[in-house]
Amino acid sequence: MKSVFWKYSAIALLSMSAPVFAQETSWKTQGVSEDEIVLGVHADLSGVAATFSVGVVNSFRLQIDETNAAGGIHGRKIRLVVEDTNYQIPKAVQAANKLINRDRVFAMIGNLGTPQNNAVLPAQLKAHVPNVFPISWAESMSQPFHPLKFAIYAPYSDQIRSGVRYMVKQKGKKTICAMHQDTDFGIEIFNGAKKELDELGLAFAEVTTHKPADQDFTAQLTKLRAADCDLIVMGTIVRDTLIPYSTARKMGWNVDMIGTSASYDLAISGVQGDLAEGYYSVGFFDAPYPDTASPAAAAWIEKYKARYNVDPTIQAAVGQVIIDLTMKAIDNAGQDLTTQSFVQGMEKIAGYQDIFDGPPQGFTATNHVSSHDSVIYRVENGRWVRIADADAASK
Repeated sequence: MKSVFWKYSAIALLSMSAPVFAQETSWKTQGVSEDEIVLGVHADLSGVAATFSVGVVNSFRLQIDETNAAGGIHGRKIRLVVEDTNYQIPKAVQAANKLINRDRVFAMIGNLGTPQNNAVLPAQLKAHVPNVFPISWAESMSQPFHPLKFAIYAPYSDQIRSGVRYMVKQKGKKTICAMHQDTDFGIEIFNGAKKELDELGLAFAEVTTHKPADQDFTAQLTKLRAADCDLIVMGTIVRDTLIPYSTARKMGWNVDMIGTSASYDLAISGVQGDLAEGYYSVGFFDAPYPDTASPAAAAWIEKYKARYNVDPTIQAAVGQVIIDLTMKAIDNAGQDLTTQSFVQGMEKIAGYQDIFDGPPQGFTATNHVSSHDSVIYRVENGRWVRIADADAASK
């Protein structure tokens, strides 16, 4: 599927990058009327990755409602249409078809999942619907370059390379192994880590794979332990991170493991019984803890909790940044909102600073990835603790 996607995207880039904008004056942008802008998202609200999407969608609704109550953007209210995919590719395709063809959305924001986005993108780009800040940090979310693709924060490959470099250079790891999902997502993390190991003159000692919904990792851990790994690179999300990590600890094997932003989750750091203590992950900004948050982040945390009666997750914080950047781009586009003016509005954003102490972000006409920087975190006493930024990890 991935090869088909890349082939299609390359063709789409050649056929769309100039003509789409040239045609703006002759056709009305879908999803925009005199008083409304329709945004869509296909998300996992009930499946194995629901911990990601629920917080993101909550943040979207919180800020959209506030913006609409204040009069909208240039007199237009925002309407958000959400479709649940259960983290299944066929359901994602079905949801995207509905959003594009029935709901006629202007743009899709925060779509969840690497394989889901890869399956949907060809038809989405053909329909001239921007894909804005998907909840996937796969390179395919930004490469090959397409004017309608925008990615937020560092891609998985950049993240895991920083993580591996830090663990080898700063922690002295020498016997590196990998455990990853047998999906586009997992393979991309594996490939990124392999590139870094190649540059460091190292190679994987052992590699295991699994299905996203697997719950028994005994065979994989037995194989990795036999290889005497001192670091396991994790191409995993939440449940398939926590189960093998905690299982290894119960086995008496205290091997270090490191993952990407897909495992930088409060559901891991806060698990009962200290079963995630010592786990490393690469993320973008500090977790939204009220007692350490900036004044702006603390105010947002309070609003979020008042609205939903739960503390915001890291994904909710990502959602806040996504919707804030999206609305800034819509505002920058001005009264005459079209696909072209939206893209240009996004490309005007430079030096954007989120409220969670993440790296500065911005876009240009040739770069639609907001940042390539990342941060190394470790679970200590049930909380994510900032260990090093990407620059420190590279030394």
